[in-house]
Amino acid sequence: MTQVRAIAQLGNPVLRQQAQAIYEIRDQQLQQLIDDLLLTVEKSNGVGIAAPQISASCRLFIVASRPNIRYPQAPRMEPTAMINPRIVAHTNEIGKGWEGCLSVPNVRGLVPRYRTITVEYCDRTGQLQQQKLTDFVARIFQHELDHLDGILFPDRIESEQDLFTEAEYQKLITEEMRR
Repeated sequence: MTQVRAIAQLGNPVLRQQAQAIYEIRDQQLQQLIDDLLLTVEKSNGVGIAAPQISASCRLFIVASRPNIRYPQAPRMEPTAMINPRIVAHTNEIGKGWEGCLSVPNVRGLVPRYRTITVEYCDRTGQLQQQKLTDFVARIFQHELDHLDGILFPDRIESEQDLFTEAEYQKLITEEMRR
């Protein structure tokens, strides 16, 4: 039965571990984990979630960009399970953008990321996929890939001045929308 899973919070050791590769993609437990991740990211108003965030240390995450209360400007895409994902190419252009994390509540940061990446992953049926991702969706992929390597977005910020509370971030975004 599909269920919303508890999200590991900053300080939980599972968030700092190197996640293990997945070899049995059609395994029923893995398929259930994918379903649980899909439901959890939806109910949490996230745009992505990695298996370590629900205490499953394996190389799997969901990219689920869509406008919501946390990311009102997010582009819409079909939620996608990405198994054993990796970046195979990237442009040199880096942009800073706002990130938050379900495992680091009430904090936002300006994080530098590649603007365009080419990625490979297996889908939930075991088929190898390759895609070119840009801007916000590329940012989600890189953020979630970091989770598989035990890296959290605050580790990537260049200055403490790039960290904001959620309340201050919301004020800033509201002001920008008024302009």
